[in-house]
Amino acid sequence: MQTWVLLSEILRNLALGLAAFGGVVLAWWKLIPERTQAGSAAAQAELARRAHVTELFNRAAGQLADERLEVRLAAIYVLREVGRDFPDLATPVFELLQAHLRERKTTYEDLDPPIDVKAVIDTLRMRIASDGTPREP
Repeated sequence: MQTWVLLSEILRNLALGLAAFGGVVLAWWKLIPERTQAGSAAAQAELARRAHVTELFNRAAGQLADERLEVRLAAIYVLREVGRDFPDLATPVFELLQAHLRERKTTYEDLDPPIDVKAVIDTLRMRIASDGTPREP
């Protein structure tokens, strides 16, 4: 009698182990599409964010030549933040601001440069300081 009890306990434990293993396999099988979907959603969100930043960059680049000082300043500050938040866009921002300064071709004699020119220079200095390597304009 004791042998039958021992044998039934062994069979019961094996059945429970197989059931647990089957549950793990089914749970994993169910999670695979959800993980794929979550990965796709994350990639899509990153693409949307990237498109938004590209739009900001393009709009700010166009606003650098605006007649109003406040519009130019806003464009410079937007470009500064884009360069900080997206290291791969820092070089295009840096080059765009350099080109903007070169195209102004204004001499200020003894006067201080306008606020927007100072903001561009500060942004370029921050970039050079963060790189640690000065670059030729």
